[in-house]
Amino acid sequence: MKRYRTRRPVGALLALTAAGGLLLTGCGGGDDAAQGAKDTAADSRGGGYAPAPDGPRGGTSTGEAGETGKNGDSREVAPDPDHLSTFALDVDTASYGYARRTLSEGRLPDPSTVRPEEFVNSFRQDYDRPDGDGFTVSVDGARTDEEDWSLVRVGLATRAAEQRGERPPAALTFVIDVSGSMGEPGRLDLAQDSLATMTDQLRDDDSVALVTFSDEAETVLPMTRLGDHRDRVHDAIDSLEPAESTNLGAGVETGYDTAVEGRREGATNRVVLVSDALANTGDTDADTILERIADERREHGITLFGVGVGSDYGDALMERLADKGDGHTTYVSDAEDAREVFCEQLPRHIELTARDAKAQVAFDPETVAEFRLVGYDNRQVADEDFRDDRVDGGEVGPGHTVTALYAVRTRPGADGHLATATVRWLDPDSRTPHEESGDVETDALGDSVWEAERGLRVTATAAYFADALRSSSSPASSDSSDSSDSSYSSSYDGDTGHGSLPGAPGLGELAERAGSLAGRTEDEDVRRLAEAIGTANRLT
Repeated sequence: MKRYRTRRPVGALLALTAAGGLLLTGCGGGDDAAQGAKDTAADSRGGGYAPAPDGPRGGTSTGEAGETGKNGDSREVAPDPDHLSTFALDVDTASYGYARRTLSEGRLPDPSTVRPEEFVNSFRQDYDRPDGDGFTVSVDGARTDEEDWSLVRVGLATRAAEQRGERPPAALTFVIDVSGSMGEPGRLDLAQDSLATMTDQLRDDDSVALVTFSDEAETVLPMTRLGDHRDRVHDAIDSLEPAESTNLGAGVETGYDTAVEGRREGATNRVVLVSDALANTGDTDADTILERIADERREHGITLFGVGVGSDYGDALMERLADKGDGHTTYVSDAEDAREVFCEQLPRHIELTARDAKAQVAFDPETVAEFRLVGYDNRQVADEDFRDDRVDGGEVGPGHTVTALYAVRTRPGADGHLATATVRWLDPDSRTPHEESGDVETDALGDSVWEAERGLRVTATAAYFADALRSSSSPASSDSSDSSDSSYSSSYDGDTGHGSLPGAPGLGELAERAGSLAGRTEDEDVRRLAEAIGTANRLT
């Protein structure tokens, strides 16, 4: 399959931005017109599909260079607002981990906890990586079994993670939930074992602090340089015992106070929250908690990494804390997951390579009739805010990949430019903005998503699985022979924004395809995905 990646100079992109700004704000001239543009843009980013205007798009561009787009070429003229899709980058994976845990206990996950982008981003991708900080942008896609519908994948990748000795030192403040609910097996005990192992793997010039919370919060260990003090850290970890209620707000506030007090210049300063997020005392609202630590986050740039545990898990609270706290979340269900998160992922991704990263995809209305971004419901950004660096984006570190999947209906016989994807981010130290872009043409769409390269097939499988679990009524039928029941046209629910993606197979067929893919690639992660889909199929 063809994949296109193009690097464009920032100056040219900024000129294009000026043209886009005129199109976004110059449709009416009054407040009502501006609000109408926002509403249209919001439709293109939510669960529903954004239609294209009929026929070729006209209009001109009058950017900084004062030039008009030539011959209506959509690559030289910023598209209409309803052909833009803008979102903050997200490397969370907690939703998929929690769904697997729920299914393993014989229950279907609550649809409100299923976030398709977190399913998609739970799997390794082989995108090209940049030589230095920043991103590469790869765009590809393939046709589905539904006429004129394709899945288009936008892949963003940062440079490979440094070896342990090459990254900056870390100052990590662990905020550990020791409430009564954490006493159940697989919660606090799992966190203690993992933290102990991670302490042995961190470098001598790394620092660790430990804060606990139940009905109140306490700094058990101030920021301590590891060096010859590992035994002191181990003793603090071993001393943790479950207590009473869950005052998560006090824990986060004390954690940030401890992180600021022990902040190290030139180091990566991060708060790591380990909790089942079942807050029942003190502040239980994410926005209120975040407001109390706003100065610490903005002034000192301290990011939050949320680690969820437990079969009963406050998914919504943890996800919002991480999204608005300039961080991300994951979920651990067993010792293997915990070791991967604390001993592999966290040390590897300690530093940041990008702050406030946002992506914008511009679809060509001459070739695209309608499109839908799969997931990212909580990460939507107004199109006109893409280059407003005051608007919050996502924080991304080395070794990360970010995938966004679109369902796209092309116009019959469409040929030519399909879409341009651009990622914008700030340097984590200087806050200087940077951009990269990539294009895709219609002839790059493969004949079938099930014959595409491994990465796209895995992405499609994960997205179809999430979409089935997220359905407003019940997951897609397990009878793969009845394609009419699982197609977008018959089961899409416009009221909820949920429904089967174009060409969605039944869960039974999806499990078979995932199992076959796992067998050919010998990929353990895909094998687990196939097992989860099979379990969901049996539960419906």
